[in-house]
Amino acid sequence: MENHRQHQQKLSDGGEVRYMQKFRLYETYSKFYMIGRDKSRTYWKVLKIDRLEPSELTISEDSTVFSETESSDILRRIHEGNKPTGGLKFVTTCYGIIGFIKFLGPYYMLLITKRKKIGTICGHNIYAITKSQMITVPHIIMLSKMAYSNDENRYKKLLCSVDLTRDFFFSYSYHIMHSLQKNLSANNPPGLLPYETLFVWNEYLTRGIRNTLQNTSWTVALVHGFFKQVEFSISDRKIILTIIARRSRHFAGTRYLKRGVNEKGRVANDVETEQIVFADAHDGDPMQISSAVQIRGSIPLFWSQEASPLNMKPDIILSKKDQKFEATQLHFENLVKRYGNPIVILNLIKTREKKPRETILGVEFANAVRFINKNCGEIHLRFFDWDLHQHSRCSKATDVLTKLRRVAADALKLTGIFYCHVTRRLGGSIEYSNSVNCVDEHSTAKQANSNKANVDEDRVAKDCLHADESVDYIIEPLMFQSGVLRTNCIDCLDRTNVAQYAYGLAALGRQLETLGFFESSNIDLDDPIAMEIMALYEAMGDTLALQYGGSGAHNKIFSEKKGQWKAATQSREYIRSFQRYYSNTYLDGNKQKSINLFLGHFQPQQGKPALWELDSDQYCTVGKHGPSSVDSNVRSTIRRSLSDGSILCENDTTIRSMEHINCQHSGKSDQHSLLEVSPDIRICGSDVCHCRQIYSGEFEDPVEDHICYDEHGNAYDCSDVLDVDWPSSSANSCEEETLERSTFISSKNISNELRAEKTGCTRQSESCTKVSICYASARITYFSFPEIRRRGQIEVQLNKDTKFTKSFGRWVNHENGGCFWSKDC
Repeated sequence: MENHRQHQQKLSDGGEVRYMQKFRLYETYSKFYMIGRDKSRTYWKVLKIDRLEPSELTISEDSTVFSETESSDILRRIHEGNKPTGGLKFVTTCYGIIGFIKFLGPYYMLLITKRKKIGTICGHNIYAITKSQMITVPHIIMLSKMAYSNDENRYKKLLCSVDLTRDFFFSYSYHIMHSLQKNLSANNPPGLLPYETLFVWNEYLTRGIRNTLQNTSWTVALVHGFFKQVEFSISDRKIILTIIARRSRHFAGTRYLKRGVNEKGRVANDVETEQIVFADAHDGDPMQISSAVQIRGSIPLFWSQEASPLNMKPDIILSKKDQKFEATQLHFENLVKRYGNPIVILNLIKTREKKPRETILGVEFANAVRFINKNCGEIHLRFFDWDLHQHSRCSKATDVLTKLRRVAADALKLTGIFYCHVTRRLGGSIEYSNSVNCVDEHSTAKQANSNKANVDEDRVAKDCLHADESVDYIIEPLMFQSGVLRTNCIDCLDRTNVAQYAYGLAALGRQLETLGFFESSNIDLDDPIAMEIMALYEAMGDTLALQYGGSGAHNKIFSEKKGQWKAATQSREYIRSFQRYYSNTYLDGNKQKSINLFLGHFQPQQGKPALWELDSDQYCTVGKHGPSSVDSNVRSTIRRSLSDGSILCENDTTIRSMEHINCQHSGKSDQHSLLEVSPDIRICGSDVCHCRQIYSGEFEDPVEDHICYDEHGNAYDCSDVLDVDWPSSSANSCEEETLERSTFISSKNISNELRAEKTGCTRQSESCTKVSICYASARITYFSFPEIRRRGQIEVQLNKDTKFTKSFGRWVNHENGGCFWSKDC
């Protein structure tokens, strides 16, 4: 274990903590020299990087702390000693090392060359990257031919497509990857070090230098997500409100390529959102700080969807490989370690729909929660089913938000918030300790039994501000958050963001009441503060949706609440729907490859298949174990991975045997379902494929309109949380309502178009024969048309219809076999 305390170097004469924040890179023929200094220019250190190794990374650090004069003298002597080979040359100024990476040839060094300040937390500056640079480590004469190969250049291009200037942020002196409660709470048990947490995206890139130097003085820990800070005044007192969203690097990726849960219990689109309220000292009162944390994440089941150029609403495929919900249980066990009990689940997906899609997951998710509550006593799950889109269709935006806020307020009562006093005796920023006694990734906040009661005033967490005994700050934690609200819809984007705003507004009211600004925790939806925080959550939603879904979020409820013109709102929703469809269908493949390369999920090796020769995430363990040898014909049919992320690596024999397997639908009824039979929805079970019967048609009205379970798995009356008389039907948020009204290409549209062509195509059996071949991770649909001989007539009809382009008409008529799947079909 590295000694992370060395990140806070001390001057020998003062004991003051120093953080190096600015660096200058120089080069000679044989070495790079990096000179780092702190903000006050009183603390200087030297790092050496060897340039004569063509494919190895050799780094050393001088343990001596220099003054500015001494560091200048060192540079002068290095220049004098290397004059025969060109001397010492200045390369660039930088603000930290992002990391080192190697593809097939040399190592490369990634540097932050420009930064901007985006906020402050307790006196610690938070920065974003505005410019970065990749530098080849070996000298040019040491490079092999591989360094100039097409594959090497392609890997470099893929890595550079990860835009570090968007949505990445860092701090030199504050653990931005941790919540405020973890950073300021005392007596937490030892845990993972900051770079090893799930929110540090350059953990892999910095692993080599951290292990070599046993410190993190030269690198910065990058967090990916969203950061925004605003100020407002209440009774002439300044309040600083900060919203931080931290995206997990585990199971990270794009919308259709990362769904559900993997075998380690990590879920897709896993984002922690923290809301911090800071009020400075006033009239002798101490500084007051409060925070509230909530999370979002994909439904923790093994499920997937196939992005298709012909269908903007792909079918949901649920795998039954995990009958005992082991991965789901691992996920919730991890949440309990991170946040404590209870875990409050707010499930926003549809509870009724004509053609079952989301409801398939809803029923299975409820079964999983019931199973875990019954069989695992250490996990306490509270499950709230709330069909947000149906409420938004039946009610105005204000009514929807009012109801959601009631749900959020009840969840807030279960989890509480973090609140503390900070008494400052001397000037300066609040320093916290890097000691493992104070910062713990797996803190469970067991002391949070005092959520609603003050702790003894003698309890002082001085060591959590700074490890040194001379620190003149006293922290008095008065409340702790124990447990967390976990919100999900299908994508965990649009509907989830509305619900997170409702929770954020309820939490803000509670925070301002606790800080003494309000007498009640209720904030009116038309209050300027409510509109301010709505703008923050709307910006956060757009940012997170762009990262995961490829477009901004659908903000219909926010737009209606702000009184925006309905026609303009609808136009924007249509545009974003198309942007998301285009990104998911055509861009996400390369985007996923870039993410996996950056995170180290794929590590190139000579003699092994290249990244672009493999499909989706089947190569996640290539760097460690080599790629799976899968028949190329089979590989070409698998265009996205299931949510386990490594199906080919673990089930190679099974996948090979699936080439000629047709998936037949069982004739047995499912006793857990309330729908009628429909062969169009498939649930794939086992590692090959087991299609059990799913049902279509409207749901029958259940006894209880909303499913709620206590920690023992028993159903209970949740009317105190949700009005059970509220209607609860189907349709997907703002996005799916847009999609339902828009015209798009689908197999159904094509069949209908051709059915209207000729009189001979009056029945499905006469017009189109549809054969579905269902694999564990893909489904191909083939259409054979009896009227295909009349290509010219069909082409004329298609070209007359404005729904389809001429090129699409030609494709329908001339594409071999009529395979509506991909250009590789």
